[in-house]
Amino acid sequence: MADDFAADGALALAIPGFKPREPQRQMALAVSEAIENKRELVVEAGTGTGKTYAYLAPALRSGKKVIVSTGSKALQDQLYSRDLPTVARALKFKGQVALLKGRSNYLCLERLEQQSMAGGELAVQAMSDLVHLRGWSSETVDGDISTCGGVAEDSTLWPLVTSTNDNCLGSDCPQYKDCFVVKARRKAMDADVVVVNHHLFLADMVVKESGFAELIPEADVMIFDEAHQVPDIASQYFGQQLSSKQLIDLAKDITIAYRTEVRDVQQLQKSADRLAQSAQDFRLVLGDPGFRGNLREVLNLANVQRALLLLDDALELCYDVAKMSLGRSALLDAAFERAALYRGRLKRLKDITQPGYSYWYECNSRHFVLALTPLSVSERFREVMDERPASWIFTSATLAVNEKMTHFVDRLGVSSAKTMILDSPFDFARQALLCVPRNLPSPNQPGGAKQMATMLLPLIEANNGRCFFLCTSHQMMRGLAEQFRAMLTLPVLLQGETSKGQLLKQFVTAGNALLVATSSFWEGVDVRGDVLSLVIIDKLPFTSPDDPLLKARMEDCKLRGGDPFDEVQLPDAVITLKQGVGRLIRDVDDRGVLVICDNRLVMRPYGAVFLNSLPPTPRTRDIQQAVDFLKPSSAQ
Repeated sequence: MADDFAADGALALAIPGFKPREPQRQMALAVSEAIENKRELVVEAGTGTGKTYAYLAPALRSGKKVIVSTGSKALQDQLYSRDLPTVARALKFKGQVALLKGRSNYLCLERLEQQSMAGGELAVQAMSDLVHLRGWSSETVDGDISTCGGVAEDSTLWPLVTSTNDNCLGSDCPQYKDCFVVKARRKAMDADVVVVNHHLFLADMVVKESGFAELIPEADVMIFDEAHQVPDIASQYFGQQLSSKQLIDLAKDITIAYRTEVRDVQQLQKSADRLAQSAQDFRLVLGDPGFRGNLREVLNLANVQRALLLLDDALELCYDVAKMSLGRSALLDAAFERAALYRGRLKRLKDITQPGYSYWYECNSRHFVLALTPLSVSERFREVMDERPASWIFTSATLAVNEKMTHFVDRLGVSSAKTMILDSPFDFARQALLCVPRNLPSPNQPGGAKQMATMLLPLIEANNGRCFFLCTSHQMMRGLAEQFRAMLTLPVLLQGETSKGQLLKQFVTAGNALLVATSSFWEGVDVRGDVLSLVIIDKLPFTSPDDPLLKARMEDCKLRGGDPFDEVQLPDAVITLKQGVGRLIRDVDDRGVLVICDNRLVMRPYGAVFLNSLPPTPRTRDIQQAVDFLKPSSAQ
């Protein structure tokens, strides 16, 4: 197997530009051993190691059934359509491969049919989308909605014509034999390698426990790429959530059942309207949007208790009215079951006395989510692994904190795994410079955005844009974008003004842009070459101490006799910072400057933990030195 990675090995012979890399070979050997001995392996592979090939080659060579799970749908598509075919061709792999996404990524023919029959209250744009979709539905082979060009990805129609675990009719569905989800799952059952994402994998584990037909087949080898995301995603699925979207979808389904199949029961329409209205009323009672708050505290307020009681009453009414017409409509039967399920969830969320959970809520301008999340997923995840004897392999560029893996393996319950840290093969001493400027404004001071923009303007201009400015808050992001738009003639792009994909395209095409963004650009973004040679981070990415989930994890840590800062806050922030820093150097020929606008990096003792966890880069406090480093002549 190791020969695949040699200078004259299978990969070098088949892939143009492939160069042997020792860390990649070491990782491939470790993966091969883990597969052979059904072991657990955790690997941090620095940027440029080539970790994707390092796990794909031994996985394809093993002849076993393999599931590869990635952090996002974008990465999943890239793996399936680019990396996997490349390695498969090089190794002359003859097996079958399949891509499996969550239900809501596939068109649901039954829900499309119901929408077409019900018509009614759709807005003009959604109506025209529906007409387009009907045409597309008869042409598409796999029903994957990301391949439907004529309907915008944020169209209000998508939730109405796709299904979720909650509202899927399963084998009772009239369209079951033509269902795209069923077809995708059949393909996955027959395939040797199946590519999924963490959200689907974990949702599926939870669904399995409740006895539903699961989507993901059993396998001998489980590989998690971008594994640093797994503990947080697992905690979402091992808890309970109820959202206004779920309640409003339920109300819409009851309305459709009334309009198409149970036209003589007018009570259905009334109960659906009442549910939708009480969900909206409850959203208003929660107050300002864009905030994650403590559910235990807010449920003690009299007006919130009252609104919650009305919401529960509305759910009970839907349940009672649907019950009277059971057996007349598959859609209504499924809605009845959901009403029961949501009432059960609401009951659990109202019981705020369970220890070991964080209770929180979140709302944007139109919707809310109520949630309880376990503070530790290690026991539950361990159970999931023990029930499926397989090789479990976890890898990411950012798992270690201060050159130790303890934080990750403890959070996920994989402390018996073999661990490896492989440094990036890039020459950071030559390719990069880290600058922590002097005279920085203190965090959160009034006018901080203006001061920071003024201070960094010469550097951004000297680099002719080509810069990511990564912020830790939306407020700072908007403030900086406003300042830079007033000061610069270069294009200033702002996250949220269009989709992530569009923004990246605009950034690369412009060739001299400044992109101001928050969390979603800190990871999973790959811009190579000199179109990005400056990454600025506004401050160390500590999660807000008011975040109820973080607060609860810290309290829990304290109860167990640990140090909440050292064991919870600091490791989380280090891993996030490593992700942001990783945007800069993506290739052997990349050069660039990383600026971190936070004095704590050099003034506080814990700054050393951050620095020790970053690639070994020369450092300066002088912006002029950073400007000089970016001049073409200094690259010689």
